[in-house]
Amino acid sequence: MSLDQPSETPQVVEAATLPRWVTVLFVVAFALVAYLLYAGYAQRQDMHKAEEDASQKAQATAAELDKTNSRIADLKGQLDVMSQKLGLTEDELARARGLAQTVRNEQQKSDQQFRQQLGAVQADTTTKFGQMATQINGTQTDLNSTKADLEATKTAMTSMKGDLGVQSGLIARNHDEVEELKRLGERDIFEFTLNKSAKSPEHVGPIEVQLKKTDTKKYKYTVAVVADDKNIEKKDRTVGEPIQFYVHGARAPYEIVVFDVTKDSAKGYLSAPKSATAAPPAATPPGN
Repeated sequence: MSLDQPSETPQVVEAATLPRWVTVLFVVAFALVAYLLYAGYAQRQDMHKAEEDASQKAQATAAELDKTNSRIADLKGQLDVMSQKLGLTEDELARARGLAQTVRNEQQKSDQQFRQQLGAVQADTTTKFGQMATQINGTQTDLNSTKADLEATKTAMTSMKGDLGVQSGLIARNHDEVEELKRLGERDIFEFTLNKSAKSPEHVGPIEVQLKKTDTKKYKYTVAVVADDKNIEKKDRTVGEPIQFYVHGARAPYEIVVFDVTKDSAKGYLSAPKSATAAPPAATPPGN
């Protein structure tokens, strides 16, 4: 489509009710919450299984202790019988009984150490479970904060129709919001500061723009846009209003937004479609 005044009314591109990046970020946020909840559930299941295994091992050890004590009692009975048969002295029997008591004491000590270790494992498991619950709660808080930030960004950066009647993308109103548009990556963004004293158009991305006039009281300005071997003047445009023009090879329009004007300069940015392939600009006689 030529940058000269078109003979037919340009078609209006319907506005998207919700920018695609907002939907994508919501989906990513919800997927992250689901993943963390599932990971927390899986870890809790592993902890419960570890506790059950430890309990089973403790029961098995207790059973072995009972069997050992029973065998010791049998050995003592057999020792008494053998002592009677062999005619052992009281001193020898006392030494045998002392040995048996030593064995029992060692078994009890080992059993106590095992119970202490089992208690430490259970305490550590409980601590880790509490830490995981805290992390999940913290993640939920972060996601809620991210959702609030997205809503704030959506409220601060709005969309509106440009001077060609085509619905624009999100409109940045200062340098920080321009940086946010760059991070979104949906279009190529070129920030600029135009000086009215410039004798020729200044390069802004793949095009050239020359500041002709500013009106600080009415927040208006006039620029000449040079692109696609055409020169078009945008007169008395309002600060914050997207001015639009088509470039050969781009299906969507280019947009220029000026968000600040002074007596001698204008600050703003150029928003170009990602698929645009504009030819190098060349100055031609001014047109409408």
